[in-house]
Amino acid sequence: MDFQTFFSLVVIGLLAGTLSGFIGIGGGVIMVPALIMALGVSQHEAQGISITTMLLPIGILAFYNYYQSGQVTNQYVGFSFIVAVAFVIGGFFGSKLSLKFNPQLVKLIFGFLMLIIGFKMIAGGWSYFKN
Repeated sequence: MDFQTFFSLVVIGLLAGTLSGFIGIGGGVIMVPALIMALGVSQHEAQGISITTMLLPIGILAFYNYYQSGQVTNQYVGFSFIVAVAFVIGGFFGSKLSLKFNPQLVKLIFGFLMLIIGFKMIAGGWSYFKN
């Protein structure tokens, strides 16, 4: 794994962990689009990496399905470990940050981020219909 890939994985983990701690989102909302945009993995690969990252807390059976279908390779299990470590660190600092803000402001930030991500995913999804 090259430095740029390692660095991207750490940034994704920190961002997802920080936002998870700050406004309660992280895995599918942050990691999946970030992995697709930063590393160019497929939707299913990104979902598999995200699920592998959160394997013990929520997804051991979902991970198994993605692994069995070949969407999560041994290389991506390593990716997930790096993102998971950075995610824990980001979650710690994000939660500290969130607790310093008014809950209504955190709610507004959460909604705005979901709106931006939703528009981005919808715009990208239109290519499915362009055949």
